[in-house]
Amino acid sequence: MKDDASSISLDPRTLRGLAHPVRVQMLGMLRERGPSTATLLAAQLGLSSAATSYHLRQLAQHGFIVEDTDRGNARERWWRAAHRRTTVSDVAPESYGDFEIYLRAVTTQYAARVDRAISEYATRPEQWVHVGTFSDWSRRLTPEETTAMQDELIEVINRYRPDEPEAPAPGDAARVVVQLQVMPFPQDPS
Repeated sequence: MKDDASSISLDPRTLRGLAHPVRVQMLGMLRERGPSTATLLAAQLGLSSAATSYHLRQLAQHGFIVEDTDRGNARERWWRAAHRRTTVSDVAPESYGDFEIYLRAVTTQYAARVDRAISEYATRPEQWVHVGTFSDWSRRLTPEETTAMQDELIEVINRYRPDEPEAPAPGDAARVVVQLQVMPFPQDPS
C-alpha cells in the first residue's frame, strides 16, 4: 500500500502513541469532524479538559495531530488531524500488545459507526435507503493471494472521490464509509 502526505504509517514509536482507546477516538473525531479544542472534545467524550489535553499532547508528540494556528487565540488551542488515514505495514513482535490495543479501539469505533448507521436507517433520504451493504465472504487463500486481494480492493476504493471537504462533488453526493477488514478466519473457540 502506498503512503502519501495524507497518511501516516504506524511504526513501533507511533503505535505506542496511538495505542489508547481515547486517542483513537479523538483522532477519528478530528478526522471526521474537523479541528477542535480540548474543551470541546472533553465535552463530547465525557472527559475532563486536563485528561483530554494530555491525550492531545500525546497525539501531537507522535505526529498524528498538529495545532491549527489559523484558529483560536492565546487562551484556546485548536487541533487538527495531520493525516487523513493511518496505515499499518509490518508490526514487530514486541509491538503486538500495542497493536492489539490499537485494533480493538479501531474496531470498537467501526462497530459504533455501523450501529449509528443502522439507527438512522428509517430516517435516511429515499435515494439512500437501499444503498450500501453489510456482507461477508470467506475464501480459502494463501497469504500471497490474500495480500493481492486486499491490494485490489484498496485500488478499487481509491478510484472513487475521497471524502475531503474541499474536493468538488456532485450536489447529491454524501459521505460514504467503506470499512474493510481482511483477516485469517478466527479459530473456533470450542
